[in-house]
Amino acid sequence: MKKVSIVTVNFNQPQVTEDLLKSLSEVNTYPDLEIIVVDNGSKVNSVPNWEAAYPGIIFIRSEKNTGFAGGNNIGIRKATGDYLFLINNDTEVTGELIGKLVADMEANPKIGIISPKIHYFDQPEMLQYTGYTPMNYYTARNACIGQFEEDRGQYDSLSGVTGYAHGAAMMIRRQALEKAGGMAENYFLYYEELDWCERIRKAGYEIHVDLSALIYHKESVSVGKRSALKEYFMNRNRILFIRKNAPGLTFFIFCCYFLVAVVPRNIIQYIKNREFSFIPVFIRSITWHFKNKPDSENLGYPLIR
Repeated sequence: MKKVSIVTVNFNQPQVTEDLLKSLSEVNTYPDLEIIVVDNGSKVNSVPNWEAAYPGIIFIRSEKNTGFAGGNNIGIRKATGDYLFLINNDTEVTGELIGKLVADMEANPKIGIISPKIHYFDQPEMLQYTGYTPMNYYTARNACIGQFEEDRGQYDSLSGVTGYAHGAAMMIRRQALEKAGGMAENYFLYYEELDWCERIRKAGYEIHVDLSALIYHKESVSVGKRSALKEYFMNRNRILFIRKNAPGLTFFIFCCYFLVAVVPRNIIQYIKNREFSFIPVFIRSITWHFKNKPDSENLGYPLIR
């Protein structure tokens, strides 16, 4: 039986993380697990209490918030499993979830990374993810298939190759990880799992989804509160993703599209919503690219580090 390393990252949500650990203990039926929890610079260090309460689980404390990619990479470096299952701490598993994903990996060595179907936890019949469409590199647009729809099995036939794995739950083959490397930490928030999938694909593997496997995600169905941090990284990283992964001419066309369509649309929206403070943040997300190389560790956002 193959060993699976579970990697999850906690940031100021100790109870949510404990609910996941309970789910893995009481609901999961796959026996050979290594569970790694990374506390990613939380204000309160819960690791000493967790180590006393959960023997057998590996807890790692990072004194600073290293972002989604950085936190997962800390856990990845500690993992010893044949497969690594990266799941958000605000998820809860179903019994056969891990076993089904392992079976997929064992049956098809071309699979580098695979995600399950995702339902919203607070509306358990509502889909969040059944796969992604391919990326349009000229506009940096793609779609999450099935999101916000009631699950009637209408997408179950789509199991197999998909555009991208979902960052809330993705199992990677160790050999694919060794070839592609970990996630790029200079994304910090947003687009890092899409970039990772691109590198896994370039390493010769496929991206899959198994819609017979299910996980519940506690992310809100609502779009969530807009913030300057989110506006900055969503826009900066959208450009960064295309800059890293598209050919030069395609990137040039994308830049023309972004300047002609996205910039005026966003600024008009900020003014309409009286979100005037977002305008300099948005401009900073663009000008970062004039000052930094694609692999720069300078996040360009002073509130983070």
